[in-house]
Amino acid sequence: MLVALSIYPFFKGFPQASRVHAAPLAPRRPAAPRPGDTASREAGKLSRKPPHIDRSKLRTVPARRRRSKVKATDEATPHRAGASFAAFLDGLPNLLGAADLRAAIDAAAGARKAGKTLLWGLGAHVVKVGLAPIFVDLIERGYVDGVLMNGAGCVHDLELAMMGRTSEDVAAALDDGTFGMARETAEHLNRAIAAGAREGIGMGAAVARAIESGRYAHKDRSILAGAARRGVPGKVHAAIGNDNHHMHPSADGAARGATSYRDFETLTGLVATLEGGVFFNVGSAVILPEVFLKALALARNLGHRVRRFTTVNLDFIRQYRPSVNVVERPTRLGGRGISLTGHHEILVPLIAAGLVEADRGRRA
Repeated sequence: MLVALSIYPFFKGFPQASRVHAAPLAPRRPAAPRPGDTASREAGKLSRKPPHIDRSKLRTVPARRRRSKVKATDEATPHRAGASFAAFLDGLPNLLGAADLRAAIDAAAGARKAGKTLLWGLGAHVVKVGLAPIFVDLIERGYVDGVLMNGAGCVHDLELAMMGRTSEDVAAALDDGTFGMARETAEHLNRAIAAGAREGIGMGAAVARAIESGRYAHKDRSILAGAARRGVPGKVHAAIGNDNHHMHPSADGAARGATSYRDFETLTGLVATLEGGVFFNVGSAVILPEVFLKALALARNLGHRVRRFTTVNLDFIRQYRPSVNVVERPTRLGGRGISLTGHHEILVPLIAAGLVEADRGRRA
């Protein structure tokens, strides 16, 4: 069979090389290995007789002197009907994910008691799975010193405050061309962001102000508005073109860039105070881990001591950027990084309940 191989597009700039045809070649017989070459030596190794395994010569060690990673004291305690949530947490095994869960709760409770900074980065999915009331409660209890959101987070935060529901059916709406075309959502967000740009405030503060001052029937469940009421900085770190309201004619790219950049500067100031504190990244796979890493780099470059702190990443799968930019790299100088893998709608209420119990114990 004749096979013709044309590589004209690649070699068209070379003279006399416009077309190359490969004629059939006779099959070549593999050359026998020469004495002393690598193939011959490898063949010699493989042909040697394996040693006899004599198990009567096995060396043993005393089991009680061997280091063991699991002890009876680490085991779980069965839960009793009517017992408290604090008892439930205490009854978890002191191993792997359960130990990490308690460590995250202890780190946050300890940071608050010591007056250290607690930062929470929230992906949009956190709002979509019904956790806004949990975070508003944590804000009111003093367990939040700063909130980070991506652009989609403020979309869902505003929609829930405005009409008590959010999260459209993307597949169906994409088919008929209506995905992301909600009029009021885009108008309210883009108007708030443009006003924030004119007045020199960040995107998070601008959206929070619009929610707090507007006729929003459910504003009490807005994370951004709840943070603003308590004087807690709420920041939105937006990329361009990845949120629904960016598609609308009311969107202003310059306003978006200016307000989000102000939020980056505010975040850097908060990260500069993170020594001894805790940063939670909840459900953001790319934007918030990258923004946090740059804020940390800038804070350290400007001479702020941010070396020993705890980072906690929560998500239902482990991804590259949260693993390296939240858990590993920032804590190399003496802090601790914790990864908790599971559904947000389960993990976040567990952590929040643990903090509520810790707060009750501190007051008692």
